[in-house]
Amino acid sequence: MTKRIDFQVDPSAYRHWRVEYDGPVANLFMDVDEDGGLFDGYQLKLNSYDLGVDIELADIVQRMRFEHPEVKVVVMRSAKDRVFCAGANIRMLGGAKHAHKVNFCKFTNETRNTFEAAEVDSGQKYIAAIKGACAGGGYELALACNHIMLTDDSSSSVALPEVPLLAVLPGTGGLTRVTDKRKVRRDLADVFCSTEEGVRGKRAQEWKLVDEVIPNSKFDETVDARARDFAASSTKPDVDKGIVLTALDRTFHEDGSVTYSTVEVQADRKGRTASITIHGPEGDPPADIAAFTAEGDQAWMLRAARELDDAILHLRLNEPELGLMVFKTQGDPETLLAHEALLMANRDHWLAGEVLQYWKRVLKRIDVTSRSMVALVEHGSCFAGILAEILWAVDRSYMMEDEFEGDNRPMATVTLSDANFGPMPMANGLTRLQTRFLGDDAALAGAEASKGEALEAEAADEAGLVTMILDDIDWEDEIRIFLEERASFSPDAMTGMEANLRFAGPETMETRIFGRLTAWQNWIFTRPNAVGEAGALQRYGTGQRGEFNMERV
Repeated sequence: MTKRIDFQVDPSAYRHWRVEYDGPVANLFMDVDEDGGLFDGYQLKLNSYDLGVDIELADIVQRMRFEHPEVKVVVMRSAKDRVFCAGANIRMLGGAKHAHKVNFCKFTNETRNTFEAAEVDSGQKYIAAIKGACAGGGYELALACNHIMLTDDSSSSVALPEVPLLAVLPGTGGLTRVTDKRKVRRDLADVFCSTEEGVRGKRAQEWKLVDEVIPNSKFDETVDARARDFAASSTKPDVDKGIVLTALDRTFHEDGSVTYSTVEVQADRKGRTASITIHGPEGDPPADIAAFTAEGDQAWMLRAARELDDAILHLRLNEPELGLMVFKTQGDPETLLAHEALLMANRDHWLAGEVLQYWKRVLKRIDVTSRSMVALVEHGSCFAGILAEILWAVDRSYMMEDEFEGDNRPMATVTLSDANFGPMPMANGLTRLQTRFLGDDAALAGAEASKGEALEAEAADEAGLVTMILDDIDWEDEIRIFLEERASFSPDAMTGMEANLRFAGPETMETRIFGRLTAWQNWIFTRPNAVGEAGALQRYGTGQRGEFNMERV
């Protein structure tokens, strides 16, 4: 799998989904093109999916927020007879490299988290309307919806058959959502996740696997009525018109680098590093929220979020050996904070709220990226407000102290704002500063007291906002040594260490999903019981069962 995976898609080129808009209700039909796989060697039968199918879904969910804010209820349906979705395509998984398997699962998790949170974040409620077999990743699509409706007939069922059939785990949060979200009793969940054929009808409702079971003859009309009822009771404000998300301005280079309008990615394949530089806004913010809306997707706050999001995904899937991400910024912190302040002051406006929610998701994407990450606070940087969040998402941060010979850029500073104290929570439900200062209320209070101050190196260090400050004499050598050392460590050990350290604080459904993916599924995907020549994942569909090493470890 060497072709570059593109996470941008034009709605006119969708091959696997279609949407029918009807006022406050959108009907989202899964209609996977069997011959539309992202790679060669498999067919996407029975509404099974690969990364390409999920890239389209992620795009739809995103556009639903920005282009169709009038939508209050989204009904996810199948356009095929007798099957809702068969889940992730097994042939694709069997032939994929290990890194692709894990990153595929991570992206699908993030997509499901996005539409799962859409009701709270954007007032858009998702209904899963299940007709036919709904298995594995198909049921995980449904689990991420806010309401699940199942038709009561002989062929419709829900199932998580990965353990008995494939010797792997449901990769998109299935186990966690069954217990933590659906509150299925643990012993019943054990039966359910060990049963290949799944559960049908009233038993599915009794076990809390679905919310409603409806006779087949009344299913479609009941789903439509339920969607209208939910839309009528929604507290989401009416919005007449959204904005259009146009194609990103970007250029890919042969050496792995990517240039956007606000973001630069410089790839150093020999050094196994990728430097990501975010350029702050150059001009004043729009005069008011009406002017911001008129700018649409070209407003800096939205444009930068989209470009950074795309850059992170590109590096994850297309440059797996660039194991160290180096984050930098350049720009005027005060100008950046002025742009941010416009959104913060108008958080009740639908577009301002959506842009802030999008930044929350992008920052979470950074949190769970399995790469070593460092931030360099150089002179001329604009680590302020939302961009300062990156300093506490990464593993370490280094900051320039005092003047550097020949460097005429403004002195390096870190500036906190209201955005650092609530609107951008991590997966654990805490802000990054709360997580950083876990159990140290005095340090957190001190940081909050410094809001609005441009803190130079010594003050930022004293406040605990950066890992280390370095002067002109030490900067170059210390940074070089760190980069070389970090890039030389075992990627496996780094993934394990970083994930352990990043998942600090309270455990939530979201941290459990990503923690299990990073640790358990990552490990299972390397085990011969699943992926060996005689493993269950490789033998699936051949008529032969997998052969297992029966030692428990």
